[in-house]
Amino acid sequence: MAEKSTKKAVIATGGNQYLVSEGQSLEVELLKDQKSVTFEPLLVIDGEKISVGKPTVEGVKVTADIVEQVVKADKVIAIRYEAKKRVNKRHGHRQRHTLIKIAKITGVGA
Repeated sequence: MAEKSTKKAVIATGGNQYLVSEGQSLEVELLKDQKSVTFEPLLVIDGEKISVGKPTVEGVKVTADIVEQVVKADKVIAIRYEAKKRVNKRHGHRQRHTLIKIAKITGVGA
């Protein structure tokens, strides 16, 4: 039997960190219009071997393909209310996201 690769990596984009593996799809904050994106991982897990970067792991790249450019998140409603002052304001916001699929994790430490 062929052993399945258990490569995982932690990437940072849009102020957030994500634990990803090859073939995984996830929504990240809006990225520029392009076909694919390359990330430098902060941490790489390859079976029993773990590589921690300072701040990134040298020689390792995480490549992702952009599947869909603009996916809108759920609307967040913000309310400002002051009792007995006749102040009642509401406004909403929908964050735009990019749907990406992790193509491969390559490099020396991976």
